[in-house]
Amino acid sequence: MSALLAAEDVVAGYLPGVDILTGCSLDLHSGEIVGIIGPNGAGKSTLLKAIFGLVEVRAGAVRFEDENITGLEPHQLVSRGVGFVPQNDNVFGRLSIRENLEMGAFQAPERFAERFEVVADLFPLLADRSSQRADGLSGGERQMVAIGRALMADPRVLLLDEPSSGLSPAYQDQVFEQITHVTDHGVSLVMVEQNAHRCLQICDRAYVLDQGANAYEGTGLELLDDPKVVSLYLGTLARF
Repeated sequence: MSALLAAEDVVAGYLPGVDILTGCSLDLHSGEIVGIIGPNGAGKSTLLKAIFGLVEVRAGAVRFEDENITGLEPHQLVSRGVGFVPQNDNVFGRLSIRENLEMGAFQAPERFAERFEVVADLFPLLADRSSQRADGLSGGERQMVAIGRALMADPRVLLLDEPSSGLSPAYQDQVFEQITHVTDHGVSLVMVEQNAHRCLQICDRAYVLDQGANAYEGTGLELLDDPKVVSLYLGTLARF
C-alpha cells in the first residue's frame, strides 16, 4: 500500500548553501501516528516545515496521495488536506477561542458548525469556554486551541511541531492522550517531539534524525527497546 504522505530524500535549509536536511525520508500511512525524534539541531522541525512549504526543498520530493506537492504554498496544502501546528505563536491571543477556530475554517466557512462539533468532541473545553480570549489560557489549553484550529480545515494529515513544549507534566500527559484520539476522526499524524520517550510510547512508527539525515527507524516500541537508540538519544528517560 502506498504511503498517504511521503518525504523522499529531502534536502533543505534556510540559508543559501547551508543544508539542514541532507537527505531525510519518511512515510506516513493512513491512520498512523509517526514520531520524529533526535537531538537538538538534527533537523526535525525543519523537516516538517519543508513538507509544509515553509522551507525550500532543494532536492528530493514530498508526495501526498501520490501527488507531488513539493514547493506548494501552505494555503494550497491546507486545501488539499495537510495541516500544520507550529511550536511557537500558534494561537491568536487577542481573539476568542471561537474566533481562533473560525480562522481555521477560513477556506470553507460554511462548514464551521460541522467542524466545530468535531473539534468540540475532541476538546470539550473549547466549546465550554468558546468566548474566552486565547491569551488568558494556560499553555496546555492554548495547545488545544492550536490543534483544534488546524482540525477545523478537516485535514487528512496533521503535522505537529513539539506539541508538549513548555507544558507541565500533567498537561503533557493530557495533550498526548488527546493526540491519540485525533486519529479516531480519520486524521493521520506526523509529530516532532522533544519528549522522545513519551512520543515513542504513543506512536506507531518513528524516525530518529541526526545531523539532517535518518539515523534509525522502526516502531515506537522497537526504538524504545533498541540499546543504541536508548544510549544515544534517550538516556535515562528510557528506564521510566
